Amino acid sequence: MKDAKKTKEKYVTMLVFEKAMASVARSFSKVDERFDKMDERFDKHDGAFTLILKQMHTFTEEAREHRQTMSSLMHTDIKQERIIEDLKIRVERLEMRVK
Repeated sequence: MKDAKKTKEKYVTMLVFEKAMASVARSFSKVDERFDKMDERFDKHDGAFTLILKQMHTFTEEAREHRQTMSSLMHTDIKQERIIEDLKIRVERLEMRVK
């Protein structure tokens, strides 16, 4: 950063003010150029980000479907286990009667 020159003058002249404003304008134009370059980079990545978000949404939907399927299978499995246990008990009773 440049050091400002100290003057003994009490007021800023128009020439000094215009130079300062030109310097400020150049600084802003440099910042604008940087932002424009960043925007270009982000535009290139927008397609990739969109694809990633779509894929994540697909994975989420598939996971939900798998959970629902597994839940249904678990209920069916539990139901069949109960039926098998009931049949085992009935067979044991029948065997006791036969002996």
